[in-house]
Amino acid sequence: MQTWAIANQKGGVGKTTTSLCLARGLARESRVLLIDLDPHASLTRAFGVPTDPPPAGSHDLFNSMGHDVGAVVRDTPVANLQLVAAQPALATLERRGATQPGLGLALGRALHAARHQYDYALLDCPPTLGLLMVNALAAADRLVVPTQTDPLALHGLADMLRTADMVERSRRRALPRRIVPTLFDRRTRSGVQSLEQLRERHGGKVWPGVVPMDTKLRDAHALTEAELPDCRGTEAYARALAWLLRDDTEGREAHGQEAA
Repeated sequence: MQTWAIANQKGGVGKTTTSLCLARGLARESRVLLIDLDPHASLTRAFGVPTDPPPAGSHDLFNSMGHDVGAVVRDTPVANLQLVAAQPALATLERRGATQPGLGLALGRALHAARHQYDYALLDCPPTLGLLMVNALAAADRLVVPTQTDPLALHGLADMLRTADMVERSRRRALPRRIVPTLFDRRTRSGVQSLEQLRERHGGKVWPGVVPMDTKLRDAHALTEAELPDCRGTEAYARALAWLLRDDTEGREAHGQEAA
């Protein structure tokens, strides 16, 4: 099972939309697990899961007794795609982390136990640096960073990449990261210039395309229905996924050649 963390320390960059669209694309040919790690539960609400009373979900994976993913997973209207919902109690984990040893690796243990049940696990992370994001990065095989193309978003991206470097050093294995430009508006000078800066600074880590501003992507609930809306935004995400998968395959082949 390949685990992808979808993360950015800045909010409003299309993180949940990116998680949904990539997961749906993968689910066409693979078994996919989506885990909502954000206490705001945007992904969970998009699937219409009631949050009162709190559903079984991702907070249960951090309980002292531990939980099997299979005990908290739920089906979705999309074939081959299952969801672990978010719970408001996720917001309490920071406080517990100071007194509960091993909490920083709880998610990785749960995913390891479920590794034969899925081909991919996608982790929709909260937009803050803390225990939940560190758990996701520690467990991930890849980091995908959606980012708007504006100056403030580029600062947020720099913070996110510094966090990735920190976790990579701590876990002592590589954390490949790829950047997907989102919410791009080519009519604005700021957007065009920020996109140029993004590619100059990060080169091949940046997807050569862009996800354009698209009002149809704002309706997250529509992205969870059986049929995905046909629009510029979903078409762009399909191309981004193809790039990520091609890049992943080439990386594995190169690693195999080095090992040989």
